[in-house]
Amino acid sequence: MAVGIFDSGLGGLTVYDAVSKRLPDVPLVYFGDNAHAPYGVRDAEDIFQKTTKSIERMWEEGCDLVILACNTASAAALRRMQESWLPENKRALGVFVPLIEAMTERNWGDNSPPREVDVKHVALFATPATVASRAFQRELAFRAIGVDVEAQACGGVVDAIEDGDLILAEALVRSHVDALRRKMPSPEAAILGCTHYPLMENIFQDALGADVQVYSQANLVAESLAHYLDRHPKMQGEGTENVFLTTGDPKRVSDRATQFLRRKIEFTAA
Repeated sequence: MAVGIFDSGLGGLTVYDAVSKRLPDVPLVYFGDNAHAPYGVRDAEDIFQKTTKSIERMWEEGCDLVILACNTASAAALRRMQESWLPENKRALGVFVPLIEAMTERNWGDNSPPREVDVKHVALFATPATVASRAFQRELAFRAIGVDVEAQACGGVVDAIEDGDLILAEALVRSHVDALRRKMPSPEAAILGCTHYPLMENIFQDALGADVQVYSQANLVAESLAHYLDRHPKMQGEGTENVFLTTGDPKRVSDRATQFLRRKIEFTAA
């Protein structure tokens, strides 16, 4: 029974990798909307339309539960989807909440009122659309008080990673960290608010310094999904096989995915 993992491009493979290791017996359907990546420069309506179209295709593969590994889609489209679009028998989950729960030291599903936490100064690195949505700050406010968040829109990083130009990606990461530091000289924690960014986690950590705790999403999302499926086992849908779908060129996307995960990945046309 399959669970879907959606991303605008290849970044969600970091989540796929973590989920496949945490839940090796759960078939996964990965959908990359590579033809329209990146989402981070699109407006909210465009992101919503492209995300919902992709999820409908994943339903055809037997996925009743889809993880929006794309932070931009989680930020710009998830709330609207949950409130007015999803059928009663389908679910879509985002990637912000598991990360915020970890940062605020909450157990999974703890919905108690917001409280003070140890971390007071947080740097958020994300796409322009995610930063503009303020979705991270909204979710954080449900769980913590007194936390100062400084967001840095990291233009160009996703494009460089998708193109396989990691030298350019590193230069851009260091430039964005410098820009963030000018606004918040001493962050205590940093959120990598895009599933592409874990591929550059070591660069973020080096640029920020060893005293800054860097939170990356993949393993946190995998653990949260495991808890969710324990509580909602019927949401595993009807799919029975691992499938990789793309709206882009399957050969090119397969080559890039194989490079990222360092094992053979074969995409087919969506």
